[in-house]
Amino acid sequence: MYSKRRFADQASGGDATGELHLAIRPGPPIIAAIRRAPRGVHLTGRNMRRRLHLITGLILFTYVLTHLINHALGLISLDALESGRRVFNLIWRNPVMSTALYGAILVHIGSALWSIFRRRRLVMPPWEAVQILFGLSIPPLITLHVLGTRFAHEVYGVNDNYDYILLVFFVFKPALALRQIAALLVVWTHACVGLHFWLRLRPWYRAAIPGLYAAAILIPAFAIAGFYFAGREVARLAGDPAWMATARAEIHFADPAAVAAIGNLETAILAMLGALLALSLVARWLHGLRNRARGLVQLVYPEQRRVSIVAGATVLEASRGAGIPHASVCGGRGRCSTCRVRVGAGAETLAPPSDEEAKVLKRIRAAPNVRLACQIRPSADLEVTPLLPPAASPQDASARHIYGEEREVAVLFADMRDFTTMAENRLPYDVVFILNRYFAAMGTAVEEAGGRVDKFIGDGIMAVFGLETGVEAGCGNAILAARRMAERLVEVNSALAHELDRPLRIGIGIHSGSVIVGKMGYGRATSETAIGDTVNTASRLEALTKDLRAQLVVSEPVVRHAGLDLSGFPHQEIELRGRASALAVRIIKNAQTLPVAADAPSARGHAKPAG
Repeated sequence: MYSKRRFADQASGGDATGELHLAIRPGPPIIAAIRRAPRGVHLTGRNMRRRLHLITGLILFTYVLTHLINHALGLISLDALESGRRVFNLIWRNPVMSTALYGAILVHIGSALWSIFRRRRLVMPPWEAVQILFGLSIPPLITLHVLGTRFAHEVYGVNDNYDYILLVFFVFKPALALRQIAALLVVWTHACVGLHFWLRLRPWYRAAIPGLYAAAILIPAFAIAGFYFAGREVARLAGDPAWMATARAEIHFADPAAVAAIGNLETAILAMLGALLALSLVARWLHGLRNRARGLVQLVYPEQRRVSIVAGATVLEASRGAGIPHASVCGGRGRCSTCRVRVGAGAETLAPPSDEEAKVLKRIRAAPNVRLACQIRPSADLEVTPLLPPAASPQDASARHIYGEEREVAVLFADMRDFTTMAENRLPYDVVFILNRYFAAMGTAVEEAGGRVDKFIGDGIMAVFGLETGVEAGCGNAILAARRMAERLVEVNSALAHELDRPLRIGIGIHSGSVIVGKMGYGRATSETAIGDTVNTASRLEALTKDLRAQLVVSEPVVRHAGLDLSGFPHQEIELRGRASALAVRIIKNAQTLPVAADAPSARGHAKPAG
């Protein structure tokens, strides 16, 4: 079997592979310059625009959602559809909500055009390209509908009830019905994609995806079905001259001159929007020429890969333009932190973090030399190192220890006794079965006590306590975990009595101190782990349980932090390889006899595992 001692030595950094970016004692030249830059509140125009874009987008989404729900009432009857319209108009056609709605439309369009102007490169992920293309296609699809309903009602006195709308789409101009359905799907898809990339960073979102996905499919499906069946009913009623005469009298259709005026206004609006789009693209091109005239900025990536960009482009845009894989779960909106980079030479020339960036950096406890690639716009040469793998997930967005961090924790090592002897006389299936039962019991005990299983290696277990709760609580939870592991081992031995020649036995070592926590490894073998002398010491304490004929050896620092009275257990000063002084420990023959703190997590309602 793989030696646990060797595993612990590798975990301490001796032979570990991969790159660990430390945030312990940053060097003076670059970091001092970064520290001098104030990290106050800087609510930039860019951040204000993003907030307005989000707020106006939510207003428009709410309008579309209520509109589609109204359409879905057509599955019930025309009367239900019209009753829903009256409620809908009561909400959206009062002065306050009308101002909010049309203001949101104008601000949202202006924000979109500004973002096109600000974009230095047109290279983007496919989902973002779809989002932009769908957004640009919305005005040509819905302008005539807006003018033919609300505008015609306000200016020409048309009663834009559902009889009027369905007569136009299903009797007078059926081709417009297809255009309206296309508009519905484009608007809804555009809104749902935007909501998805806004909400995907929320902790609850992953669990809610099935329900939200079903709603995203069913709401437009019911709306289209209600629209279609109501349209067929109106087309049938239109064959009755008496019904048609009554409908005409109620609707007050616009005369040909008004219809022509509405058509001309649609053309003018679309021409104006097209001109604004063209102006944004031209302005973007001219801005790029001006920046190029100022000179190019060089970004230096790992392995000395160099990328030249114009001043004003973000590091994320530079990575995408150069084909360098770079994580960005939120699409470069400064929300997720997955595009974070470590900045080196040239960092002192960067502007201080904005309010939004500072908030994200604080959330992940970023070191002073860590910035968001989507937010920094270098004006001078700069060294950058992306810190997350290109395929980072939304879950990685909240990972705090991705770049390395020094923490004071408790570390527990456990090892099964005489496992090699037991495994020699068993079939591989039996060995795996017993190991999995053992690991499940031990892992559950660790998690119930508020710890986090760092890894299983061979028949050994490493667990970390106190990453989020602090070292005092972590030490108490580690001792509690040792007791629960001993109790669970008794249960496993009872359940496997017919499988085992003799009961399983374990040795446990616990020590506390400083460790370095970070994402280490390579590719799919990357994981968050802890390394350092504390890890080595805990491993060696576990190994001592064999010589001391004990189930648990716990260091006095752990006992002191935990605040437990273990004076009834033997005390000993031991010498450990790699330590200059002796270490005081307590020797526990049976971990089931350990006392339990009054505030310890209960086995049934245990605290959420740290980390």
